[in-house]
Amino acid sequence: MTSLNNHINYVEYKAHDLDAIKKFYSSCFDWSFTDYGPSYIAFAESGLEGGFEKTEDPIQQGALIVLYHKDLNLVKDTILKAGGIISKDIFSFPGGERFQFKDPSGNELAVWREV
Repeated sequence: MTSLNNHINYVEYKAHDLDAIKKFYSSCFDWSFTDYGPSYIAFAESGLEGGFEKTEDPIQQGALIVLYHKDLNLVKDTILKAGGIISKDIFSFPGGERFQFKDPSGNELAVWREV
């Protein structure tokens, strides 16, 4: 599937126990998982790809919606000019880069690109 600019591309959740999460979603919904180290798993076969990030913190926001854009700096500047706030600046991860931002109501989303 080709990733398109400005489309929802991925959804990310927090989890306290990644093994329990894999067992739950694979047994209930037949999702498949790929491990990316001890603190991250990606899921597929769910209708929309996504992942779970391990956290010890209380889970307050259930999901992080991730948009795609091939030019992170361009879309970051656009978000700032429109009144958005960068909550996590551009960082690398296996296969890409992303940043997170808050909209004027405080909703947090992310934008990523492949590298």
